[in-house]
Amino acid sequence: MKRRELTFLITALILGAVLGGLVGDIIGTFLPAGAAKTVFTKSVEIGFSPAQIDIYAVSFTLGLKFKINFMSVLVVLLVIVYFRWWYL
Repeated sequence: MKRRELTFLITALILGAVLGGLVGDIIGTFLPAGAAKTVFTKSVEIGFSPAQIDIYAVSFTLGLKFKINFMSVLVVLLVIVYFRWWYL
């Protein structure tokens, strides 16, 4: 795998996860209460909350959290299938 293809894959996966999550949230807001709304709006957060370290003149804030929902997983899987079909 070439470096350019790897960069494209990583960029596509990140954009797919972000846009899929956004689309899932948007679709979930328009659905009536029920199972479909739960599928689109339910998400799992993985990571740790921001921690702040204050030293006299310098302040650091560290944190990383991923919010994963149904559409973000679906779009990431579609990106992987597309990549395998197009590049292999």
